[in-house]
Amino acid sequence: MKVIIFTAIALLGAALADEVPTEENVLVLSKSNFDSVVAANNFILVEFYAPWCGHCKSLAPEYAKAATKLAEEESPIKLAKVDATQEQELAESYGVRGYPTLKFFRHGSPIDYSGGRQADDIITWLKKKTGPPAIEVTSAEQAKEMIGANNVIVFGFFSDSNTDKAKVFSTVASTVDDQVFAIVSDDKLIAELEAEDEDVVLFKNFEEPRVKFDGEKFDEDIFKTWVFVNAMPTIVEFSHETASKIFGGQIKYHLLLFLSKKNGDFEKYVEELKPVSKTYRDRIMSVAIDADEDEHQRILEFFGMKKDEVPSARLIALEQDMAKYKPVSDELSANSIEEFIQSFFAGTLKQHLLSEDLPADWAAKPVKVLVASNFDEVVFDETKKVLVEFYAPWCGHCKQLAPIYDKLGEHFEKDDDVIIAKIDATVNELEHTKITSFPTIKYYTKDNQVRDYNGERTLAAMTKFVETDGEAAEPVPSVSEDEDEDEVPARDEL
Repeated sequence: MKVIIFTAIALLGAALADEVPTEENVLVLSKSNFDSVVAANNFILVEFYAPWCGHCKSLAPEYAKAATKLAEEESPIKLAKVDATQEQELAESYGVRGYPTLKFFRHGSPIDYSGGRQADDIITWLKKKTGPPAIEVTSAEQAKEMIGANNVIVFGFFSDSNTDKAKVFSTVASTVDDQVFAIVSDDKLIAELEAEDEDVVLFKNFEEPRVKFDGEKFDEDIFKTWVFVNAMPTIVEFSHETASKIFGGQIKYHLLLFLSKKNGDFEKYVEELKPVSKTYRDRIMSVAIDADEDEHQRILEFFGMKKDEVPSARLIALEQDMAKYKPVSDELSANSIEEFIQSFFAGTLKQHLLSEDLPADWAAKPVKVLVASNFDEVVFDETKKVLVEFYAPWCGHCKQLAPIYDKLGEHFEKDDDVIIAKIDATVNELEHTKITSFPTIKYYTKDNQVRDYNGERTLAAMTKFVETDGEAAEPVPSVSEDEDEDEVPARDEL
């Protein structure tokens, strides 16, 4: 009787699987089949997407490529997708807030996907989540096959798995999800693979094919950074696929090379600059950005650059509130770039702060126009009380506030000790004030105290706030995330 029941269940499962629509080996899920498919597969990665989402469109071919490769390997790991605009209730039940959102279900339990957006990265991450941290290699043929099949793979040669170095290797292998690790323990095989006991070697199918770890100290942080640095090209080309690795990696200083592919800049400069980039790659990552791409224009805007300034270089320090630095010379030679990097590490460079030219009529209207060059003079005048709106031209909430803010300026126009002002914070930067969302409104008292305005954006509320010297402000009522301020773009969305 039990055999009959289990057979029936198996047949039912097969029938359900046959009924699931697929597109390029990716299962297409909806509310009607989601639970049954997840229950029928021990390992399944689900993408919640929107058809209009640019990032989703970029991911789609890589996602399908990963699904096809896993299917060819007869892997138990499946890839699926859900149109979250059609299955809103299903998306909301899994906390989907943006697109694409990927969830990995292991025996029905979901975790957030944190891997890359290229097919190989997706496969590597999934295999790390479903298999051993490091694959045991038992033959030279297996080693050769694995090296050929992976863009990057890290080998540890340890006859004794209990040494300190072997333990660090295993720990890092279990925590780094975007790389494949392998371990060789047989003495004869270690020698056959031209290695020595306790060697750690990274193999890759680009640039230097075999890189041996030769540092004096070997701990988790050092090893993680070494793997990250050597697994990336010496100069990384910026794209949707590489953005997460660039900004999410251990290297927090980036040399950005703004180049034009149409003008042949990549061929002209990249090879010449590789030796310099390699010298400093453990401290600073070199990134090449094609300035011709429409989707990269926001990066140029972030640095206050115009297309006629290309080719050019900039440096950004992510952990210093994304501080920007500009070289003294526009020359893109190996010597000039090395001098730029050395000056940065020596601390002799000043931050490159953006500023518009001061308009001749900046004080002509009730709401005064500030730029970086006149901000301190106006705002820190001890005879004035100053309310400043930090805005972005593209911010919808700023546009809604504009007519109210203009009326506020008119209300205080004849008050000699009050200034109502605004500053475009996307093209004017201040060393002492960092803006993370728009609009941001700050009140500066005569004794230079700074008070954030978090009240309602109404004429009455803001008028009362100024009249009480920044003391009276009713809290903003609770709003949903979509209705709140517009945030400064995330690093990988610049």
